[in-house]
Amino acid sequence: MLQNIGKHRVLWLSAALLSLAAATVGVANPSIYDEVVSKDIMPGVFSQDLFTLGASLAALLLAFRTGERDTLRQIAALGIMGYLFYGYGIYVIEQVYTALYFAYLAVFGLASYAIVFFLADVYRENLPKVRLPHSIRMAAVVFLLLNAVMFSIIWTSQLLPLIQSADRIDYLYSIYILDLCFIMPAFVVVAAMAVKKQALGLLLTPALLVTGFTVLAPLALAEALKPPLYDLAMDTASLGLFLALSTIFLALAALYFWKIEIKPE
Repeated sequence: MLQNIGKHRVLWLSAALLSLAAATVGVANPSIYDEVVSKDIMPGVFSQDLFTLGASLAALLLAFRTGERDTLRQIAALGIMGYLFYGYGIYVIEQVYTALYFAYLAVFGLASYAIVFFLADVYRENLPKVRLPHSIRMAAVVFLLLNAVMFSIIWTSQLLPLIQSADRIDYLYSIYILDLCFIMPAFVVVAAMAVKKQALGLLLTPALLVTGFTVLAPLALAEALKPPLYDLAMDTASLGLFLALSTIFLALAALYFWKIEIKPE
């Protein structure tokens, strides 16, 4: 699909190497966060670093093994770049000023440009013909829209009291920014394109499914790690929600990659 694959592979490789290094340090030496992250937030940080290790290794593999005709691998790489954009966007916006902060900035920037250049190059090219079973397409569409509506309502309901009281919070305000400005609008736009069977929408849907899984799965793991590692109470409702959503994202992504048929234009 992408004709000039070289620059994309460089971006994927650069982001993957930096994120792998940063996440490795975070997992091996969690104390680097002691001065900048509260104890309540630490399970989420540790879980995200664990998932980033896997995502970075996958991105490295894709950077070395993806060619111009490997459309599905390109889509998978885009999904991982979406995760790195989100994950390190949190670190950057939340001012996680560890010794690795410049690495966080670099990964966030590289992932951002990887996404922008991917979309820009796709628009300039003849997209392949895409075929997908109706049931899988509509299941993915409905699930993307469901998440967009649900999280938009939840975050808005949390923001309104802050606006009314002119209050500010110390942690996790980045989630409101990233979700309401980028992720949820992307879910809606791509879902609308997929409903119309537009090739671009059908190709971007699995990338968002990959991003959705990698963003939500660490949240489920964080809840599970709270009692044994941090002596914190587990929120069973959050665990159930994030585990269910991430599992569905993963299942839909797997079905999508299995059943999609792509033929050059």
